[in-house]
Amino acid sequence: MPSLESTKKAPRSHGFASILAIGRANPENFVEQNAYPDLFFRATNSKHLVNLKKKFQRICDKTAIRKRHFAWNEEFITANPCLQTFMDNSLNVRQEFAITYIPKLGAEAATKAIQEWGQPKSRITHLIFCTTSGMDLPGADYQLTQILGLNPNVERVMLYQQGCFAGGTTLRLAKCLAESRKGARVLVVCAETTAVLFRAPSEEHQDDLVTQALFADGASALIVGADPDEAANERASFIIVSTSQVLLPDSAGAIGGHVSEGGLLATLHRDVPQIVSKNVGKCLEEAFTPLGISDWNSIFWVPHPGGRAILDLVEERVGLKPEKLLVSRHVLAEYGNMSSVCVHFALDEMRRRSAKEGKATTGEGLDWGVLFGFGPGLTVETVVLHSVPI
Repeated sequence: MPSLESTKKAPRSHGFASILAIGRANPENFVEQNAYPDLFFRATNSKHLVNLKKKFQRICDKTAIRKRHFAWNEEFITANPCLQTFMDNSLNVRQEFAITYIPKLGAEAATKAIQEWGQPKSRITHLIFCTTSGMDLPGADYQLTQILGLNPNVERVMLYQQGCFAGGTTLRLAKCLAESRKGARVLVVCAETTAVLFRAPSEEHQDDLVTQALFADGASALIVGADPDEAANERASFIIVSTSQVLLPDSAGAIGGHVSEGGLLATLHRDVPQIVSKNVGKCLEEAFTPLGISDWNSIFWVPHPGGRAILDLVEERVGLKPEKLLVSRHVLAEYGNMSSVCVHFALDEMRRRSAKEGKATTGEGLDWGVLFGFGPGLTVETVVLHSVPI
């Protein structure tokens, strides 16, 4: 009979978990940000709110977003009058849309990641699926296994209602799983749609205008595993060195969301950029002091582009050169805030830019880097990354 001790010594990975492939997907439908106020007020029969529309136009103009992709279109909104009134009973419509669409969008990103990885799907041992869009039993993780035809013994983790910090959360969990078993390969999928939070403007609830101006639809997928199989042409893009999560002090209620009959109503306090920027230095010190790194311009940066003000204040507070946040600013401009999806898009963008510009590594020619997730709580995920040579 085997002993507990011999079981404990089951083979584990030797090295750090690495990101072996990245895939991403967006709905084909997109709207230029400067045209969005017209669509928003027209689709919701709110054109008579002239002053409110002018205010919304100013908010959109300040976001630094150029365009956003949406799974829904104007026909969907007009076909569902419950979405044309602020907080009308609309949960069933939103839920049905999300539980149908989210697994499909996630599968599109996952298919691209698997294609880049170049290995048979049978090598996937774990699946992490993350979304704040809709809930069902069995969940989007199950639906994805059916769409992709994954092995029935794939070990699944379903993350609901985590929000914008979860791009880092999924990397933290994937690292644990990938390093816990020799040969483990983790498929990570994040997918989001604004169908759960789109609603008509209201003069009595103008805070929601910021939500309507920021968020967008998209999906990301990664393959994470330790000890890349060079014989099978596996190749890392980034190495996940360490991860941590923290609740920031005095931040309760700064970011949140409440699901009711009216859908998901997000809370974004105006002090969020100040709270994040005030605490990011401590997060950096705790993550990088053990590595002997204290020059924050000597590392590459992948912060969640939750909004222009967050990036601006982090850049100012930490003393970053303007070019350090170009990748995150690009993702915000071209896609808006896709919640958990954003940082994975930024990682993909960084490695592609680095190769195109002839940099020595996937991290803009630098060795060490940081990925930040910011979201409800207020929660910060800090992921220390190491690039690989190109």
